[in-house]
Amino acid sequence: MTGEPIVGDAAFWQNLYQQGSDRWELGRPNPSLDAHLARRPPPPGTVAVPGCGRGHDVRFLARRGYQVLGFDFVPEVIRVARELAERERVDVTFEDRDVFGLAEVYPRFFDGVWEYTCFCAIDPARRAEYVASLAGTVRPGGWLLGCFFPLRGVSAGPPFPVSTHQVRRLLAPAFRIERAFPPLRSVRGRQGREWMVLARRTGA
Repeated sequence: MTGEPIVGDAAFWQNLYQQGSDRWELGRPNPSLDAHLARRPPPPGTVAVPGCGRGHDVRFLARRGYQVLGFDFVPEVIRVARELAERERVDVTFEDRDVFGLAEVYPRFFDGVWEYTCFCAIDPARRAEYVASLAGTVRPGGWLLGCFFPLRGVSAGPPFPVSTHQVRRLLAPAFRIERAFPPLRSVRGRQGREWMVLARRTGA
């Protein structure tokens, strides 16, 4: 039995938000993203953030000069993300949209994607489908920057455990990994359980 009947339902996540059980919520931009952009920022362009939640990383990327679209399928959290962006006067776009359909709506549209905690939140049986959706929405030569977590699972999930081997296997051949390394900074309690990847979309 997979987690899809639960984690594939927006109501499941809405309930976690309402209960305050959104322990993935940092309340700020991800430190691994911050540290990477400070040293080796990807080229400027239009960036997708799937599973964006309240949009902290979306607003952070926008402040660094990227044109950013954040996607989540929980209407209430998208509403909050828009309110935060408006309050902070950050020009970003948020859409209430299932990440598995991104390639159909935005084919080869994005210059890059930032992935964090969406890969580990979906049903593991649909990870190949998720990567295919990302591949379809990134233009050839575009980039995927991801911080994959957790390398060691402590529960049945979500978050569902991730392995470096699986990430490499699923990204190929649509993405060519250029760099893979432990993030320079991790959230407290996640040190040693995150893996940063910079990959390039292959094809013409």
